[in-house]
Amino acid sequence: MKKAFFLVVVLILLAAGNCLAEGDNLLLDDFEVTVTSGLDGTVDSGAGNGSSVQVSAATDIKNSGNQALKVVYDAVSGGYIYVARGSGLDAKNANWKIKPSDIKWEDYSAISFYVYGTNSKAKIAFDVKDSGGEIWRFVTEDDFTGWKRVIVTFDKLMVRDDWQPQDADKNGVLDFPIKIFQFEPLPGSKGTLYFDTVELVKK
Repeated sequence: MKKAFFLVVVLILLAAGNCLAEGDNLLLDDFEVTVTSGLDGTVDSGAGNGSSVQVSAATDIKNSGNQALKVVYDAVSGGYIYVARGSGLDAKNANWKIKPSDIKWEDYSAISFYVYGTNSKAKIAFDVKDSGGEIWRFVTEDDFTGWKRVIVTFDKLMVRDDWQPQDADKNGVLDFPIKIFQFEPLPGSKGTLYFDTVELVKK
């Protein structure tokens, strides 16, 4: 009886250890909110110069949880789009699940997200804003079908050279904590994209 009990305890501890190993990454956002835009919204989104964007929750296409973020867009030449979550945005309820200042950034080497592709060949910019207000960019392409995890190591982020906020420090250094991430379908594309499960990846 004692041996059986001991075996059960060992199995429980091993299972817990495996869960911890799988959970080394830190979930920043999984869009499990009532998705709204505007100043009181949970997603900071907008478009200009002829482009357009609409955000909503998708329960039929999702990577994890109950829903994903659905982005319907038309990105025209000369236009721009942004769909953002994080701290300090105009949409006051667009915060992540954890405060950027509470994260031990030195423990992580990358940020990842899931995108649902339709092989549209659209290019998608993934931007982050660092603590100095500087915008950094990584560009991926919708050249697949279904869910795909995109892992962006911090050293693959490049300073955005087409635009920076006026108050950005523009020092060319990725200063932590990162405060915001945003998705931007680039001009010359139109369609629907789904995003889910944004995480920091453990070193």
